[in-house]
This record gives sequence, structure tokens and C-alpha cells, in this order.
Amino acid sequence: MSRTDVLRPVLQAVASPGRLFVPVFCLLLLAAAAPVFTDEIPPLADYVNHLGRMRVIAGIGGDPMLARLYEIDWAIIPNLVMDILVPRLMRVTDIYTAGQLFVFATLALMATGPMAVHRALYGRVSPWPMVVFPFLYNGIFLFGFMNYLFGVGVATWALAGWIAWRDRSPLFRGTVSAVAVLVLFACHLFAVGLYGLALLSVEGWLLSRSWHLTRTPAGRRRIIADVLAFGLPFLPVIPLMLASPTLGLSTENIWESSGKLDGLMFIIQGYWDTFDLTVAGLVAAGGIWAVRRNLLSLHPMGLVFLVLGTAVFMAMPRMLFGSWVADTRLPVALLFLIVGFARFDAGDRAVRTAFYAFLVGVALVRFVDVQVNWQALRHVNTDMQESMHLIDPGSTVLVAHADQPAGNDMTNQALSHAPCIAMIERSALVSTAFSVPGKQILSIRPEYRGLVDDNDGDPPTVSQLLATADEGVPGQPRYWDAWPVRYDYLYVLFTEGNPNPDPAHLTLLHQGPQFQLYKVHPDLSDLPESE
Repeated sequence: MSRTDVLRPVLQAVASPGRLFVPVFCLLLLAAAAPVFTDEIPPLADYVNHLGRMRVIAGIGGDPMLARLYEIDWAIIPNLVMDILVPRLMRVTDIYTAGQLFVFATLALMATGPMAVHRALYGRVSPWPMVVFPFLYNGIFLFGFMNYLFGVGVATWALAGWIAWRDRSPLFRGTVSAVAVLVLFACHLFAVGLYGLALLSVEGWLLSRSWHLTRTPAGRRRIIADVLAFGLPFLPVIPLMLASPTLGLSTENIWESSGKLDGLMFIIQGYWDTFDLTVAGLVAAGGIWAVRRNLLSLHPMGLVFLVLGTAVFMAMPRMLFGSWVADTRLPVALLFLIVGFARFDAGDRAVRTAFYAFLVGVALVRFVDVQVNWQALRHVNTDMQESMHLIDPGSTVLVAHADQPAGNDMTNQALSHAPCIAMIERSALVSTAFSVPGKQILSIRPEYRGLVDDNDGDPPTVSQLLATADEGVPGQPRYWDAWPVRYDYLYVLFTEGNPNPDPAHLTLLHQGPQFQLYKVHPDLSDLPESE
């Protein structure tokens, strides 16, 4: 087959009758990237905590203050792609730009993966998979689960490769798939499972259609070769997990029914429930209209994947291998793959034009909503960065929450890890730094290990701090016990101008929007009242 023959389906799709494809795709991708590159620190909940770890990885060798507080223990952990890529990007750019590039790469993989699956399955480029654009900014993305979502994008592309090369030799397919599995393992363990589930759906459907081949020896050999090409690439995951400290978290599993509804809501979740439901309603209405007109259909492989994915979702624990909201993450990933399996037959130019107009309208409104809300949140991160100049480099920083949090859930979620900017700007130790053994390669040096939460729990409230200022609760040691003699600074989050909760131990340094920064003193009872 010549190169012209290979490219002909693409050329036909881009030419009349689909010449809008390229400009619409570029417009939507640029619009999706705009919020990321207009905010130095995208207000994604966990993101800045991960970015703090990138700063330590890249800078610990040349920063004695970081080296005094932190250690990097490289290990086989299925959650390392950001740790591998971002510090290398920091060799050519600053940490904030490197983080933005990684976030954009995640969005790009998620946006193009369904297109690749559709192209591999149906042999042509179609505008239909661009329907995922309004869902790029979903609840899981706003949580900042970057390695997982990067892995979802890679898994979608890996599935496209498997389908496209399905007629190649089993050895070739198995080798490529083995490389994909290793890359996915570096991204996230759940991404490996997602890829395996998708391949199982494809191969299961193909096997059901070729079962008659078992009647001949040659047919049986072919089926066995296909099964081996599918299954063998996943075997290295077993020794990798046995050698991984993540295996020690295998008993930390919790099943909760509430995660099922949350998972569905996270597909559309943004900042305003009414707006999110409106967008979901418009997309659903458009889908129903297309199905009723026989314009939208799902490939049988996609139907198998939907059934298997739903079953896994219902059985999946809320916490799996110590990772919270494990089941809640799955519906977003299922959506992006199912879109690739679907087909939209818009042969009529008017229908196709209407589809483009509808898609662009919904997606742009969604991106503007994100941009507006991030603009409102920007002053919080900016003010947080400015407050960092009041912190001495190499200090220890405790993070606490107000007893009665001000603000809404989405705003508070975006602010929840903002104090980790101190890891970047002041080489400080922050009590919320992600350093759970088996989850991250970042660890705390032994002499400071008791100052950081190693269970991914919630920070203490102000009342809890006041109750343990002098000593801890007997039989319940906590990292914030006797905090006045163990920490240098305190950030109180989700507060709006609340009075100093403990003047004997705290001096207010900065009053910011929804946060306060205090200097911690062992005892200020002898100082004048004005201080």
C-alpha cells in the first residue's frame, strides 16, 4: 500500500465536504488551552502539591534547604509520569511553564485519543469525536489527578494503535502493546486496567465472531496467537507490582455506594451545578436527536466495553490501593473511550454544519465558564504567592482549616493545596506535602518526618490545633501535636477575616482572600498586647 493510499482517507475527510474539520479542531484546542496558559498556577486542587514535588525532584541536588528537609526515593511506583517528564522540562523552562505544558499535553491526549480510536476503527477521520471537548474540564480534572488523566489519554491512543494494527503479526502487536503497558504503568495503575479492559472488549468481540476458526488446527493456532498477543504484555505488571512499595497499600480498600453517583456527576462537573446540568442536558438532547434519526450508533466493540466498564465501575471500591475516589474516576475515562467507538453519520452538509455550530457553541461556553472562574480564583493564588515572601526559606509550615469554612466547595478545593507554593518559592516543608510511602517518591528526612501528614488525611481545624497546642491527645499521636514548638508558620485556609485564634502563640503576618498566614511562637504571653 502506497503512502498516498494510507493518507487518502485523511485527505478526503479534510477536503470538501469536511473542510471545517481542521479549523474547528484548532479553534477548540486553542480555546481549551487558554485557561491553562493564562494562569501561572492552574487552580486544580492537587496540582500545586504535585508541582511542589517537581521542585524538590529538580532542585534537591543544588538546594541545601530542600536537601535538609526532603529525600527522593526512586522506586517502582505506578504513578510517576509527571515526576519523570516535568523535571526534565524544567531544564529548558521554569517550573510553572513546565507544569502548564504537562497539563496541556494531558488535555491534548484526552482530546485526540477518541479521534485516533475512531480513525482506527472506521478508517476515516470524523468530526464526531470532537464532542469530548466540552468534557475536558471535568470534575476529575479539577481535582488535579494529572497522572491518571495523562494515562487515560495514553491508554486511548494505545487502544487506537491496537485496533489499527490488528491485522499485523501477533509478535508485532504484542511488542507494541507491551511498550504501551509499561508506559501506562508509569502513568497510573488504573490506566493499565483501563487499557486492559478496552483490549478485552475488542478481543472478546472479535473472538465471538471468529469462534468457527477453532474447527481447524490453523484456526486454533491463530486464536491462541491472538490471545497471547493480548495477554502476555500485561504479565510484566505482576513482577513490577511485587517489587513496588505500592503493593503495601493493597489492603487499603473501601467500597461506598456514594461514589457511583459522584462518578457520573464528575463527567460534567464544573463550577456551577445549574450550568453543568444545562450543558449535559444540551449534549444529551443532541445525542438523543442523532440516535432517533439513525445518525449516531455504537460499534459492537463499544457496547461490550460499555457493559464491562459499567460492571467494573459498580464493583470498584471507593478507595483502591490507598487511592481515594478510585471508582469515581472511571466514568470520565469510559466516556472518552466510548466516544471513539461511536459513529456519527452526517453525510448531509447541513447536518454537519449544525453539528459544528452546536459543538463549538457548547465547548466555548464551557471554556469561558472555566476561564471566568479561574480568573476569580487567580487573585487567591497571586495573593498566596505574595504572602510567601514573609516566610523564611527552609521553614516548616503547618496548614489548618477554619472551623466553619467560608466559600463554596469548588473554590475551597482549588485553594486546598495552595500553601505548597512554599515548597517552590521558599524551599519550605509543608505539612500537606504528598509524601505517602508507596504513592510518591518524595519522602521527608527522618528528623522532620513527624511534621507531615503521611496518610493523605484532612488538615486539622483551628479547634483541633487549640486543643493540642501544649500536648497531644493521649493515645492519638498526630503530626500537629504541640505545634507551637514544632512549626515556624501556620496557614489557616477557608477563613475570611476571622480573629487570631491563639494570640499567645500566633502573630498575624498576612490576611489574604480566604486564608491567613501566621508566624508561630512558642509563647507570646509575655509580649505587649499590641504585638
